[in-house]
Amino acid sequence: MKTDPETFIRANTDVMAPPHVPEIRLHLATEAHDLWLKTEEELEEIGLPPPFWAFAWAGGQGLARFVLDNPDIVAGRRVVDFASGSGLVAIAAAQAGAASVLAVDIDPWAACAVRLNAMENDVTIGFSGGDLIGLPVDADILLAGDVFYDRELASKLVPWFSELASGGTVVLVGDPGRAYLPKDGLTFQATYQVPVTRALEDSEVKKTTVWRFQPA
Repeated sequence: MKTDPETFIRANTDVMAPPHVPEIRLHLATEAHDLWLKTEEELEEIGLPPPFWAFAWAGGQGLARFVLDNPDIVAGRRVVDFASGSGLVAIAAAQAGAASVLAVDIDPWAACAVRLNAMENDVTIGFSGGDLIGLPVDADILLAGDVFYDRELASKLVPWFSELASGGTVVLVGDPGRAYLPKDGLTFQATYQVPVTRALEDSEVKKTTVWRFQPA
């Protein structure tokens, strides 16, 4: 890497609580840091992929809230947090009593963000940078916050999530109305009004729903 991730994260974020999940503290970019507004060229110059890990996205906040409010869902179970980013949902699962939590994200910067955020919240979270899409998952529950923003990604996730559900894995997703959320095969769990930043979204509050994938 061109830049040391931990040095960069500490310099370009503040430790703060996401508005909908005040129990958790994360290294997040404030609008003052303008991290998300850097151009692709600027990011490339420092060797930084788009910093999804630097923000508490609405889908993740809603899903984390659901897990904290319903700890029996994860308590004593093996949990995978897919596309973990900051590790927000993984941390919520650990706080709710999961037997083990594995954060999964192909962005190598997320590995550092998850480690720093886990330390900040005094929880233990494993990390995998592998591409798990389409593969079996050794977990009782798979959590995924805000993953249906891209057509190509969604086309791979939907059959995989359905297949995992058919195999007995509980698959829960948090989604704030992204374009590529499937229209069927989902069971409603809860809805939240999640405060977000206008620098990233088209409104200051996003209606975020937690869904459970049905077996294929």
